[in-house]
Amino acid sequence: MADDGTALGLRERKKKQTAIKVWRTAVDLFLEHGYEQVSVAQIAEAAEVSKMTVFNYFKTKEDLLMGPMEEHVEDLARAVEQRTPGASAVDAVRAMVLRKIAERDPSIGLSESGNELALIQLIHRTPALARRALLWSVRGERRAAEALAAETGDPLLAAVAAAQLAGVVSALMSENHRRILAGETPDAVAAHAEERAVRAFALVEKGLSDFAVRA
Repeated sequence: MADDGTALGLRERKKKQTAIKVWRTAVDLFLEHGYEQVSVAQIAEAAEVSKMTVFNYFKTKEDLLMGPMEEHVEDLARAVEQRTPGASAVDAVRAMVLRKIAERDPSIGLSESGNELALIQLIHRTPALARRALLWSVRGERRAAEALAAETGDPLLAAVAAAQLAGVVSALMSENHRRILAGETPDAVAAHAEERAVRAFALVEKGLSDFAVRA
């Protein structure tokens, strides 16, 4: 008989597998029929689970689509808070973006999956999802501003810096999406993504080079 630790591990893996199955089923249905045309009951039936099971993993229908993406809401603040001594806020966020580019992370717009690109288009053309994506972006920027304000004691300049850094990340992601959706291959876009990111952060760094340098 498995010990408590093993049993717990198996239960957690099973729960994760179920959540992934429900999410993938929802994505397939949303892409095929449209977000507003698909109900939670239809998702549950297609995933072969109960409607209650769906809500056990995802609080709302919007969470079914947006929840996994929102795991990145803390990325900007986390990069700022975990930077090393001597590193500025620009240094930290630039390093995070360059790492994401090297890893071809979908959160920087370098996905090779057609489904993920189709999801971006679906979000943009669905008002409820577009509003949530905007709120997600605002939350991420606010968290970064709070982290910088706590360290520097200057809420105004912290908010200005966070807005600029969030703007660079958003612009780079949008540019990557735009080029791929326009027909360029992910490989072609990724080949120049690092150079574009370096140029973008250099523009911001001219104004923020002396701000929030960790002692």
